[in-house]
Amino acid sequence: MTPAARAAAAIAVLDDWQAGKPAEQALTKWARGARYAGSTDRAAVRDLVYDVLRARGSCARLGGGEDGRALILGLCRLQGTDPEHVFTGDAYGPPALRPDELAGFTDPALVDPQDDVPPWLLDRLAERAGADLPALLAALHARAPLYLRVNTRKITPEACITQLAAEGVTAVADPRAATALEVTSGARQVKSTAAYRDGLIEPQDLSVQRAVLAVDWPKGAILDYCAGGGGKSLAIAALTGQRIAAHDAAPQRMADLPLRAARAGVMIDIVRTEGLVQSGPFAAVLCDVPCSGSGTWRRDPEAKWRLTPARLDGLVALQAEILDAAAALIAPGGQLVYMTCSLFQAENAAQIAAFLTRHPDWNCLSEGYDTPLTASDGFYHAVLRAP
Repeated sequence: MTPAARAAAAIAVLDDWQAGKPAEQALTKWARGARYAGSTDRAAVRDLVYDVLRARGSCARLGGGEDGRALILGLCRLQGTDPEHVFTGDAYGPPALRPDELAGFTDPALVDPQDDVPPWLLDRLAERAGADLPALLAALHARAPLYLRVNTRKITPEACITQLAAEGVTAVADPRAATALEVTSGARQVKSTAAYRDGLIEPQDLSVQRAVLAVDWPKGAILDYCAGGGGKSLAIAALTGQRIAAHDAAPQRMADLPLRAARAGVMIDIVRTEGLVQSGPFAAVLCDVPCSGSGTWRRDPEAKWRLTPARLDGLVALQAEILDAAAALIAPGGQLVYMTCSLFQAENAAQIAAFLTRHPDWNCLSEGYDTPLTASDGFYHAVLRAP
């Protein structure tokens, strides 16, 4: 596909998205109808769509509208691409630019990154970012890098870098986490490497790795209460060498966790909700709770446009319920480890403060906070101690 044809495809996907179809569904619909598109073409169209979603307000202003055509026109201007090389009027490309489109607002230096976040969320971002808010908003325009967690039970980071390079994946160690490698080229090949198949690596964000490494995990039974796919269960098991219990309210999310654990050479026990009390009490319970995902907006920019005040309030209430339920599973003197991929105080420090108000005999041992300015994603963790 030519750049113009890819732009036309992205316009169609964005029009579907504006009509209410989730971005991934719209991309899948297009791909099914475009059998001629190879994997490189599909990836390029996806990149265009997600670049727009990261900077939707700026693209709308530079393109003079909210439809797919205007947004792709705005993206061209934002990224310094000559729109006339994309809007060619060729058979498979978008129609040539009209005079009114050529004469519109065209200077990318004059756009405001605040336009790329729903207005009601700006104050919530500013609560934590403070004077760094402009830099944070600018950072959210960039694509998130791919990080890998090295399973140091099996291989050193240095040896892993060498092995990956032999399979066409270039990675470098990140000094901010002893287990972290940043992939600088060959990202799409990672899951086809022997290193991945043999459990030497797992994709995991730098901020998450930093949070897991920052916790002084106790000896004894450890429960990952909201395990999801189980990435943190695997990381804790590799770090501590201990058997980890994994639970999720939707067990199907953990479907491939036993296979991944076997591949990594670690021990994970799947615990159903009805078996939690019998499996405890636990020396530590990790709660990586459902949240706004605001820390992952570079990776999932659509999430910021889906979030509503009612949805955020519901998440904050759910997080409190999870904390209270998890606290009842912890042995005296044990630890409750709280994590979110959120940039909002309401889901982070304020949530911990509210828990301590409800449970005044508990205390907070430590907390940590990353943003795309300090690591990769936004991520928060706190370690609480039971009486």
